[in-house]
Amino acid sequence: MADGLDQFDLKILRELQRDGRLTNNELSEKIALSASQCSRRRARLEADGFIRGYQAMLDREKLGLDLLVVVAVTLATHNRDNARRFAQLVNDLPEVLEAYSLTGEMDYHLQVVVRGLSDLSRFVNEVLLPHDAVQHVKTSIVLTTLKSFGGLPIG
Repeated sequence: MADGLDQFDLKILRELQRDGRLTNNELSEKIALSASQCSRRRARLEADGFIRGYQAMLDREKLGLDLLVVVAVTLATHNRDNARRFAQLVNDLPEVLEAYSLTGEMDYHLQVVVRGLSDLSRFVNEVLLPHDAVQHVKTSIVLTTLKSFGGLPIG
């Protein structure tokens, strides 16, 4: 088990990962532990950083964000300054949901959400490509999501 977590801790993490709005009473019923114990354990899991926060999962399409795009980026030169400037750019862009530094052919993989093709064009041609750290951009529009993040595989 990870860092001294017992089966009750893992059960709490699993249940909260499914529904972060569970009260301690509801959690108590699901894992067969008293509400006060659930409260103490939850507080410890939060304090120890196992639980980083709670978020609502929004429906991007209902919000008019119709295109989910995978963007592969290659940097112009591979040095610490370029990587730092690109990371700063990515962190400042609300369209970028996730960004990963990679091994292999491309340097970065971005998951981007936009309203439509004109917004995607603007994002690529007016934001990414003009940035002096960027050499090459390749976009792929997601046609169908086969699986979305459903939680970490714990215990």
